[in-house]
Amino acid sequence: MANNNPEQPEENQSFGVSGEERQVPGAEPPVLYDQPTMPEAAVVKVDQSAEVHDQPTQPQAPLAGLGAQDEGTINATAGRPVIAVRDLTKTYRLGRGTYVRALRGVSLEVYPGEFVAVMGPSGSGKSTFMNLIGCLDRPTSGEYWLGGRLVSKLSNDELASIRNRMIGFVFQGFNLLGRADALHNVALPMVYAGLPRREREIRARKMLQLVGLGSRLHHKPSELSGGQQQRVAIARALVNGPSLLLADEPTGNLDSRTSVEIMAVLQALNDQGLTIVLVTHEPDIAAYARRQVGFRDGRLVRDEPVAEPRSAQEEWKALVNARATESGVQIKEEPE
Repeated sequence: MANNNPEQPEENQSFGVSGEERQVPGAEPPVLYDQPTMPEAAVVKVDQSAEVHDQPTQPQAPLAGLGAQDEGTINATAGRPVIAVRDLTKTYRLGRGTYVRALRGVSLEVYPGEFVAVMGPSGSGKSTFMNLIGCLDRPTSGEYWLGGRLVSKLSNDELASIRNRMIGFVFQGFNLLGRADALHNVALPMVYAGLPRREREIRARKMLQLVGLGSRLHHKPSELSGGQQQRVAIARALVNGPSLLLADEPTGNLDSRTSVEIMAVLQALNDQGLTIVLVTHEPDIAAYARRQVGFRDGRLVRDEPVAEPRSAQEEWKALVNARATESGVQIKEEPE
């Protein structure tokens, strides 16, 4: 989603975001690998001979921990919210004397292990909110606390460190490097984190296995289906062991069947304790979340739990079984 605001307020720097007016503030580093929200198991290991996008998605045996972070922790304990925003506002200046109030006093808390769908029409402020909690921009006023630390006033360098190490991002357009294979795409955040090459490769392999792409390590994006590309993007988002996964319209470029596949992956990760905030305008996709919040005209107008979330994993299994049944049916002519 592209930022449609030609000019930002002078005191705020844009970081090249997308969507209706959006952008996001700062956050503080969590323990990368010892997080209670670390998704250690998510996806069943797939048959190496079959197409990955035809595989059922469900939790499997936990992967080994990836190490321990040595600095900057986000204490995502059960009693403390991962995200806490208080009276958050964001105003964009579009020209001399012209201002757009994208967010108007939003207060919201998200606790460890929640799966929250953020909904609203175009221009409602949901994308601005996502950018703020993703540390891509700063609020005009109000407070943003990440894991118990005030991050809305951090420096650009501190925000960049948090984005790289503490928050995983999944976008509608995948944002993969076309000339790099899946393994190198997933390893890229670790390059910026300064990890040695051997460790980058080991961890990237584990994350691709986690999302069911262990047999596609050296495939480039052009050699993967849309669902497989989004799985690579999810693996990349998880590779630094974030406490929070932000998914911005992750099924927007996918057909309905592949959307179920990706939501099954996200649900499996959430079942393992990963905190997920997903932006979508599709009620069918929001129905997979455990909680839905609605934005309109820059205000939070709805916040309610989902009594019975749809099970993407069950739906995906049914789709896979139905396809297997269809492919095994042979039509024979009756003898005359």
